Amino acid sequence: MAAFTPAPAPPTKLGVYRVLSPHAGVHVSPLALGGASIGDKWGDFRGAMNKDSSFKLLDAYFDMGGNFIDTANTYQEESSEEFIGEWAEKRGIRDQLFIATKYSLLYKMIDPTVVQKVNYTGNNAKSLHLSVEASLKKLRTSYIDLLYVHFWDYDTSVEEVMDALHTLVLSRKVLYLGISDTPAWVVAQANTYAKAYGKTPFVIYQGKWNVMERSFERDIIPMARSFGLALAPFGVVAGGKLRTDAEEQRRAESGEKGRTDMGTDWRRNEDEVKMSRALEKVANEVSAKSITSVAIAYLMQKATHVFPIIGCRKVEHLKGNLEALDITLSEEQIKFLESQLPFDVGFPVNAIVCAMSRHRFQFLAHPHDLGRWKRNLFLHESRGSLPEDAVSSATGGTAASLAVKHYLRANLSEKEDASSLLEAAEKFI
Repeated sequence: MAAFTPAPAPPTKLGVYRVLSPHAGVHVSPLALGGASIGDKWGDFRGAMNKDSSFKLLDAYFDMGGNFIDTANTYQEESSEEFIGEWAEKRGIRDQLFIATKYSLLYKMIDPTVVQKVNYTGNNAKSLHLSVEASLKKLRTSYIDLLYVHFWDYDTSVEEVMDALHTLVLSRKVLYLGISDTPAWVVAQANTYAKAYGKTPFVIYQGKWNVMERSFERDIIPMARSFGLALAPFGVVAGGKLRTDAEEQRRAESGEKGRTDMGTDWRRNEDEVKMSRALEKVANEVSAKSITSVAIAYLMQKATHVFPIIGCRKVEHLKGNLEALDITLSEEQIKFLESQLPFDVGFPVNAIVCAMSRHRFQFLAHPHDLGRWKRNLFLHESRGSLPEDAVSSATGGTAASLAVKHYLRANLSEKEDASSLLEAAEKFI
């Protein structure tokens, strides 16, 4: 009967695993541990940790149920992969982990023994081969769970990239493929090619996304939704710039400056202060201890299959971020946060919205023509002019009421009360 004994509860919600994506059935933790700070070569540039500190952080993540670790061939001048590989080997847990790494960046930049470095970077097949073989050695493993294209180099063709990556999957040196920091149209082209020619597609996209930087929502999220890609946002707490006024004061008094990568200033700018205060307000409303956990929870409610990458150097920070898994934000709270820094979805969506409002009399849908209604609703949602209750209420009712609701949406201005108009339409029908 032991085989039918229920599994023990996980130590934390990191152990409540989720399917990675619609096209990748592997189970991973809801929060990935970022490896950019694991290693001892970057100093204050992006944070660094010695081997003992790195192992303590990795142990804490694993002991709390975490299995999803994100690194890259170039992080900490290769010491990130080295530390993670040594740690996993010493603990004897390699196969319990889901390790993601990346190729494309020049990982031999400071190696004096490599004089000709030109083909140690880029997306080409030689760069890929050299990087993967090196990563396998550093990670002390025979396979990589998830390999990302780190960035698009605009030199290598989609066909060469997808063919070379597919060969690695066939060899079982790589199990899943992802892509990072690449235009949506390139990913669409790559996965279309993969589907047409029987190659392995990308199943996850990694990029910068947070409550302050929402360009990710313009093309990347719609593309990912269309092709069934998961999302792995980094920079989820805006590089540590989301903090309370009290924390800012403490840092000023202690002299703690944090990261200095790319010439950034540790102090918050006006927008960061504004958003931090808004997050603090919402944190108080949901009884959250940390505003960063609210920022992470915000992303996880914006789309499906979202796996935020948590970068930290202290175990207490890691534990604090787990609070995000217990937070549920209301639509009003999400809209409040987004109102602090309005986001322009940009062309062509904003142009389509303008054109539709100009010719809105043409958009009264035939009862069976719901395609136009769906398009119109999507555009209004993108503009943020309809409250969520109005959007959800439109999913029910007869075809005739849908057509009337569609017409009302086409005629609504941002100042009009959509809920009352839709309610009136229901009574009319």
